[in-house]
Amino acid sequence: METQIKEVAKSYDKAIDLGRKGIDLYNELPEYITNHPNYPLFQSLRSKGLLSDSARQEIKDYLSPLKDMNFIDLGCCLNLKFAGYDNWSSTYHGVDISSKTIELLNEFVAKNNISIGSLHCTSMHDTPYEANFFDIGACIGSLEYFESDFIEQVIIEAHRIMKQNGKFVFDIPNIESPVCQITMMIEKHLGRPDLFNMSIQSFEDMLEKYFVIEKKEEVGPMIQYFVKCQK
Repeated sequence: METQIKEVAKSYDKAIDLGRKGIDLYNELPEYITNHPNYPLFQSLRSKGLLSDSARQEIKDYLSPLKDMNFIDLGCCLNLKFAGYDNWSSTYHGVDISSKTIELLNEFVAKNNISIGSLHCTSMHDTPYEANFFDIGACIGSLEYFESDFIEQVIIEAHRIMKQNGKFVFDIPNIESPVCQITMMIEKHLGRPDLFNMSIQSFEDMLEKYFVIEKKEEVGPMIQYFVKCQK
């Protein structure tokens, strides 16, 4: 687990460094990927922002962020900058294992004079927050990099820091999806292989020990779960 955390962090650090230079690694893929029959579908969904969509209106509608709410973004990536979370009424808190990601977000916050709660470079399975602190939360585009033992630790940590009846959105890869298969090839090429090793049923069984699943939706190669914390 520790090795995978370091590899994923290293990959995203590299992506941030190259992104500052205007280089998009998704535009630098090898031919064995771009010639794959599922690649056009990947390209189409990516152009529409439907691969791992943290910015879906459905997420905001479900979480219903209000001024007096604390929102936790586990494995936050650049959601604060690109998913519209900076415009939510709730107070934003984000954690990510990529130090370069957190550095870029801090620059974004300072440059735009945005009021947030906190940003931490740490793993989403071991956060610095008190129990029962958050009203709403999300973990989008992150669980796919890890195996079941770590995924359960993330779910347990999310449960710990969420309030009773707090609303949360998780997503996992739909490994039977053709676009998920090409996405996994790309992620491996980028140095952050998807290690997700659970069936949909086994994930739901695990999730339901801590949360009530209110609905789920397929979004490109992912499945999003809209859940409520139960203690």
